[in-house]
Amino acid sequence: MAPQIVVLGAGYSGLLAAKLAARRTGAPVTLINDRERFVERVRMHQLACGQPLAELPIRELLTGTGVEFVAGRAVRIDAGNREITLAGRAEQLSYDLLIYALGSHAELDSVPGAREYAHTVAGFEQARRLRDRLRAGGSVAVVGGGLTGIEAAAELAESHPDRQVRLVTGGELGAGLSARGGRYLRRALGRLGVECHEGLQVSQVDATGLRAADDEKVLADTVVWTAGFRVPGLAADAGFAVDGRGRMIVDPTLRSVSHPEVYGVGDAVAAHRAAGQELRMACATAIPSAQHATRAIAARLAGRTPAPLRFRYFNQCISLGRRDGLVQFVRADDSPVEAILTGRAAARYKEAIVRGTVFAQRHPGVTALV
Repeated sequence: MAPQIVVLGAGYSGLLAAKLAARRTGAPVTLINDRERFVERVRMHQLACGQPLAELPIRELLTGTGVEFVAGRAVRIDAGNREITLAGRAEQLSYDLLIYALGSHAELDSVPGAREYAHTVAGFEQARRLRDRLRAGGSVAVVGGGLTGIEAAAELAESHPDRQVRLVTGGELGAGLSARGGRYLRRALGRLGVECHEGLQVSQVDATGLRAADDEKVLADTVVWTAGFRVPGLAADAGFAVDGRGRMIVDPTLRSVSHPEVYGVGDAVAAHRAAGQELRMACATAIPSAQHATRAIAARLAGRTPAPLRFRYFNQCISLGRRDGLVQFVRADDSPVEAILTGRAAARYKEAIVRGTVFAQRHPGVTALV
């Protein structure tokens, strides 16, 4: 009898994994997610700036796949009995094989006041609350100099040219870019009027803005927090092997090292390249991990030995508003080369990549060939 496969989480990796698991194995697949809409997380800074996004109901995206969808928030995994408890439901959902794809959310507990006073662009509701807050006007400080922070600051400055936008980072702005990429980034943010504060370690957030470790004050009517992400605690609570950040530890086929009936994909998993490098949290790694995990499951069910994950980085795509962008080409290990693409061409490139992630969800057969 075919095993019951349950996929927990319907982000970029989970939704695709559910569709590919059904396609590749022929087994019954149930997808569990806490909301009924697919969230284009890489567009949340656009939503925060008041731009309308396409409605993407998960049930519609699953049409014709045979995947059963259950809307609910998982609160417990009983690894011994292979059961999942959903909030507000007495009955348990059973699985033979579990694909753990719960993703990540903003880290708001590392600095006092961040949870009380800061906004994020890590989820749909959070981005919508930020959009509503921005309608009140005033200055904005974006904390975090990673790709999320850079994109948020640029989008805010372009969408709200009448207000001051500050970008605050504890390190060097664009540290992962080439020299050419870094210079372009600074010029682009300068054109947008973004005020950059580098090497500033935020020690507190309050109603008036930010305070740094050296007691420097950065005033802001609204604080946007993009400085770090954390994963849900369900994997650790279930007894799955996790690392120091709570990410599930998996082998080269993306199977849990402690529970062979469990596979992990996306941000909530500590996956590695063959050379040992841990994959960063990104949409760019979520989709390939879903592809590989479902191939591994299908191989094992067919009595074959699955191949290990083979992954290389190709580029980092950064939107700088709607009319500008920066594509930093990188080596296999994500280190930058000097080649970059900029301007409107880069903006179109990034938009094509983002649209491609939704295309992959609508047409899993295409990704199945990859």
